[in-house]
Amino acid sequence: MDALILNEFPLGFPWKTLDPFLFCVHHDDRYPAGNEALGPNASLVGRDLGNDFAGLDGWRMYHGETVPGFPPHPHRGFETVTVVRKGFIDHSDSLGATARFGAGDTQWLTAGKGIQHSEMFPLLNPDAGNPMELFQIWLNLPARGKMSEPYFTMFWEKDTPRRDFTDDQGRHTQVTVVAGRLGETNPPPPPPDSWASQPASHLAIWTLRMEAGARWILPKSETGVNRVLYFFQGESLQLGVAQPLGAAQPGVTDAGPGAAMGESRIKPGRGVQLRPDSDALLVNGGAAAELLLLQGRPIGEPVVQYGPFVMNTRDEIEQAYADYQRTRFGGWPWPGQEPVHPKSEGRFAKYPDGRVERPNQA
Repeated sequence: MDALILNEFPLGFPWKTLDPFLFCVHHDDRYPAGNEALGPNASLVGRDLGNDFAGLDGWRMYHGETVPGFPPHPHRGFETVTVVRKGFIDHSDSLGATARFGAGDTQWLTAGKGIQHSEMFPLLNPDAGNPMELFQIWLNLPARGKMSEPYFTMFWEKDTPRRDFTDDQGRHTQVTVVAGRLGETNPPPPPPDSWASQPASHLAIWTLRMEAGARWILPKSETGVNRVLYFFQGESLQLGVAQPLGAAQPGVTDAGPGAAMGESRIKPGRGVQLRPDSDALLVNGGAAAELLLLQGRPIGEPVVQYGPFVMNTRDEIEQAYADYQRTRFGGWPWPGQEPVHPKSEGRFAKYPDGRVERPNQA
């Protein structure tokens, strides 16, 4: 039996990813109460405003100077998948679309041939802290999709499937399925030009929450798929190849202590590349654990990245810069460089065609 763990590495900033993923960062900021401008009600003295990544006092302004976040910036040739676990993002883009999303929502944006957008973090609570936690994941586009039309969609919290599993000791594992089928559970469809829209990609983005001592079987995928599990919170995690128990099902852990072979213990703050064609038994340690799974068949094409552009050749990168200088990918139709929506505004998405979604409305 080949080893389950093919590689292990520390989680840095950003996290290491494998084809078809390009980038993954875990933003986790403990923002203070907000002020009238929806920025932090705290002194900004000593911060490198415009490029504040130091984490002073447990939070960062990033590229914002009044409101934390990322003012207008361009992309071409890939997709961003932004999974917000706590807090809110105010989105504005060069297509005229806007959104406020968070608290379990995901935005999936196909940059395609080019888009500008901003991602600001409004601090809506003036009376207490404004914790912010999100994953931003960059997913590559194959050559045929790099010049597709820009497209974004929202996976609202209420529409994002969550599966709860209970092991033989009554301990729980919850899996949030952003992309990729888990058993009979399917999330909303990804954008049409996404690599994730190809069934043969076997692409999956799942988050896992495991109670202390919980056991869960991660069901196998296909040979040739890249599968990485990021263990970012917890005490310890034991991984091993699950012994056959008949028709393996996710969450089936009714075998005894010898239910895994070749066990390895992983510390938090580590990523592991797993063999994809084996069921993996996860046994959590003595504290609640959180993990992210990124999985997908490699696109297998040349990747040339320069800043916010990801193409297949150097000439295409140079063309991307020339096109951006000439067109600004539609320009910037919004006043100011740190656009935020009114404090009273709830979660919503306004698409380029004028259609508006509000997840809290029936």
